Amino acid sequence: MLELFPSKEAGPFGRRLKRPRGARIPVTVLTGFLGAGKTTLLKRFLATPEGAGTALVINEFGAVGIDDQLLRAASEETVLLGNGCVCCTTRSDLQIALRSLIAERERGLIPNFRQVVIETSGVADPGPLLQTFATDRALGGEFSVEAVLAVVDAATASETLNWSAEARKQVIFADRLIVTKTDLAARESVEQLKQRLGALNPRAPIELALHGELDPRYFVESTADSAVAGKVPSGFIAEAEHSDSIRSFVLTEPAPAAWKPFAQAMETLIALRGPDLLRVKGFLNVAGCRGPVVVQFVQHLAHPPVELDAWPDADHTTRLVFITRNIEEAAVKRLFDAVSALNPQT
Repeated sequence: MLELFPSKEAGPFGRRLKRPRGARIPVTVLTGFLGAGKTTLLKRFLATPEGAGTALVINEFGAVGIDDQLLRAASEETVLLGNGCVCCTTRSDLQIALRSLIAERERGLIPNFRQVVIETSGVADPGPLLQTFATDRALGGEFSVEAVLAVVDAATASETLNWSAEARKQVIFADRLIVTKTDLAARESVEQLKQRLGALNPRAPIELALHGELDPRYFVESTADSAVAGKVPSGFIAEAEHSDSIRSFVLTEPAPAAWKPFAQAMETLIALRGPDLLRVKGFLNVAGCRGPVVVQFVQHLAHPPVELDAWPDADHTTRLVFITRNIEEAAVKRLFDAVSALNPQT
């Protein structure tokens, strides 16, 4: 499944990279339930220097545009925005829209763009969208998902999370959570919502955005860079308790580990429970590697491992995030321990 290509010059995982995406175009996925405030955040972001050169894809059924200044109503054509940005809406296939952006850029029909933000439908499950980048090799060769942001409305989210499975999944899959409209909710309600979001997704930082004001780096900073910098929680984290049989947990290990037992354990886990491995990603301290090794899995699909050129600090802890359906942390840890114990290399 995960073949290594030894090279004295490049290292055991090929050419070492500063960022796991290499030269691919970074993609930020912006999700959130209907009326959460995604449009306001996007408008503010596109007006900042960090938002310059952004291709904005509105992945919406029956889209009517975010407003008259950004989109022509119900248009599926590419629209030029200010700040060197372009925008398109799609009511069909996301893959077609992204390929069209690349083709139009190469033909000089639209300005060059350096990053993509995908705004999902308010009722969308982000899982299939993330899987698109894993299953389409051509698309994965051009684009790399850097972060998934979920916008949560402080005024209505508590009730919405009670009845909407999609809203809960949006929170669970997110790398970062943004709480909006805090001025419309009591302080106690906001704190209770933050506690609930923390229970649904204990690894994602929570940011408050008042009137759409948010540090633009939240959109463009790679969660990979954040994790390597130590922002991923350390230590074993108890499984998040939420409905839909979905769990999230983080496994950590301070000591360097051999690659082969990890790869074999993941192959076994994929073979037995692939459909229930909704998302796995993280950084491994692999023995013999100079920097952390980035790994990502979506169900039965494995992205090629990438070795970064260096750790940013003295903390070389392995940090591996699992989002699973009906798979407990203890069972995964037992599998890793068993494979390591049986492997002659360890």
